[in-house]
Amino acid sequence: MGIHGLAKLIADQAPGAIKENDIKSYFGRKIAIDASMSIYQFLIAVRQDGNVLQNEDGETTSHLMGMFYRTIRMLENGIKPVYVFDGKPPQLKSGELEKRSERRAEAEKQLAQAQEAGEAENIEKFNKRLVKVTKQHNDECKRLLTLMGVPYVEAPCEAEASCAALVKAGKVYAAATEDMDGLTFGSPILMRHLTASEAKKLPIQEFHFNRIIQDMNLTQEQKYPVPEVWLYKEARQLFLSPEVVDVDSVDLKWNEPDEAGLVDFMCGEKQFNEDRIRNGTKKINKSRQGSTQGRLDNFFKVTGSLSSVKRKTVHGKFRPALMMSLPVPGPLEDVPSGEQSMTKETSCSGPFNDIMSGSEPMEEDPSASTLNDYTSFSGLQSHHI
Repeated sequence: MGIHGLAKLIADQAPGAIKENDIKSYFGRKIAIDASMSIYQFLIAVRQDGNVLQNEDGETTSHLMGMFYRTIRMLENGIKPVYVFDGKPPQLKSGELEKRSERRAEAEKQLAQAQEAGEAENIEKFNKRLVKVTKQHNDECKRLLTLMGVPYVEAPCEAEASCAALVKAGKVYAAATEDMDGLTFGSPILMRHLTASEAKKLPIQEFHFNRIIQDMNLTQEQKYPVPEVWLYKEARQLFLSPEVVDVDSVDLKWNEPDEAGLVDFMCGEKQFNEDRIRNGTKKINKSRQGSTQGRLDNFFKVTGSLSSVKRKTVHGKFRPALMMSLPVPGPLEDVPSGEQSMTKETSCSGPFNDIMSGSEPMEEDPSASTLNDYTSFSGLQSHHI
């Protein structure tokens, strides 16, 4: 659906709720991705000659190429993606779906006029308006993801709602979609531009729900007055109590890719280049070798915020401090499992091109410090550990 102007409103009224990161910052993160939105992006992408990607039989294959290479890029950067597919649309959305059908019919007329007049720009614009993600597109992408060893979830209703439920349940770090609906469903963290073309060089945006409602002095239930004839109560419940996947039944597993199956499907059936598919499979396998490495912040309990901690001076340079609680290990027999955890307050600081291109190696910042460089216990003095 999308909410026009919401991103700009948040940027104006709660800029501190938006953070921008590079894709490399999400190493080790599990992220729920709105599959339909991603597939739509791949379908509207056009080649340099102005046409969508097709095989010799005239079948559109843009969605498969996009899903294959963008997913590989995420895996290479240590991200564990899980795609969430739409189920049935909510009943309250039936009127909007009818309007979309009317707009699509109008776009067909305008496309015919643009083609007759030879207006290339309008031809491209109206072609995009006619793009629709079909059941076949979804089924082919599900088959591809299974062969790649990447999990997917089938939502009972809207994908954004189930993405938000997975985040709230702690199954994943964030919900990734270009629609801002994820926030109205209460997703603690919403990501945009994760699956955008690397050539656009768009930074990944994080929208933090709790910070938004805090800075804007709102709650999820609040809104501006609306006409009485509008079914606002029903619409509100659509977001507050949406039909979502049973998160307790979701078991996310990232498996080894089926190279033979990928070659059979992508090359034998869809006529992709075999060398490229096999090379992509090698990249998936290589990414799995490094996927067992955890994130540093998984080993710490954050007890403060970056914005609330004073900057520390180390070796004559100002560096931001992050307050964390570190467990102090002792003999195993002295500490019963799950009990008695002594902590010390620790301040530590440290350090997209075309969809078919590989990831460049991450350059090390010589000025960045690591956890082993210095750790300040209780703010008293520095130690080297």
